[in-house]
Amino acid sequence: MATVSGLVSDSGSPEELTLIVKWSGKEYTVRVCGDDTVGELKRRICELTNVLPTRQKLLYPKLGSKLNDDSLFLSQLPLNSSLKMTMIGTTEEDLLLDPVDSPEILDDLELPKEEAVEIKDMEVNKRKLSRRINQLKIELRNPCRKGKKLLVLDIDYTLFDHRSTAENPLQLMRPYLHEFLTSVYAEYDIMIWSATSMKWINLKMGQLGVLDNPNYKITALLDHMGMITVQSSSRGVFECKPLGLIWAQFPEFYSASNTIMFDDLKRNFVMNPQNGLTIKPFRKAHANRDSDQELVKLTQYLLAIAEFDDLSNLDHHNWELFTEDNAKRRRHR
Repeated sequence: MATVSGLVSDSGSPEELTLIVKWSGKEYTVRVCGDDTVGELKRRICELTNVLPTRQKLLYPKLGSKLNDDSLFLSQLPLNSSLKMTMIGTTEEDLLLDPVDSPEILDDLELPKEEAVEIKDMEVNKRKLSRRINQLKIELRNPCRKGKKLLVLDIDYTLFDHRSTAENPLQLMRPYLHEFLTSVYAEYDIMIWSATSMKWINLKMGQLGVLDNPNYKITALLDHMGMITVQSSSRGVFECKPLGLIWAQFPEFYSASNTIMFDDLKRNFVMNPQNGLTIKPFRKAHANRDSDQELVKLTQYLLAIAEFDDLSNLDHHNWELFTEDNAKRRRHR
């Protein structure tokens, strides 16, 4: 497996590179580090051009097809500052991207506990998180509320079946979504974080009536730009959603002790495993929407744990057992 080497300064920190990317008749200056991946380089280019990473093709003769591998570290490539490369791609304004055409992640990772802890504590990953905190400012749609806990929600397969087709997007919405959000809003601020683009998030959440519902408010939306790549000794390089990005920007409101994240992919909360709950994926909406009760049960769980001062001490892996035990205690009062 590849490791980060080269492009490292004498102090041991990764060397910063300044690259020039030519696109659509203009030149853009992109600053990256040796421990960034090609995927992170594309994310930085996206910030400047609005061309999604999945729509970018980077060209530089000496590198051949290596720039097609998003998992490669820049330190593995013969790069130097002021190098000029060409990018081919179309912006979201010119092309309405539906992420259905992106590859589906079916093989979610199950890391050994020791390795999950190692990933969270690796200095290279902490540096990447620090850079992302400095690069990205989270825009609030509604004010953070003092004394409320924080619920961070994924979209695809968590709130919405994005692979099925329907005449009306509401037919692909997970059952009880609005009831769920209304109930938990009493105790939790709600942020939505998707690995897709902000345009897709606004489009789908708008179609589902999530962004202007009178019974609850969404505090913020986060997209793929907030994600970082991390390295696992057993599963290689992959992207994740570091909650530290939110905590660093709103430390007076949110922390590891009052945050919980729902996602159908465990890999997305590998930097904060104690705060993640793996939700059952909502697929094949037409066949399953009459029987799916996941959000009903999770409403009970969230309201039950809201009384705890520190959520990070809970084992969210066993959330269904907690809900069942809670119900039994109520019946025997």
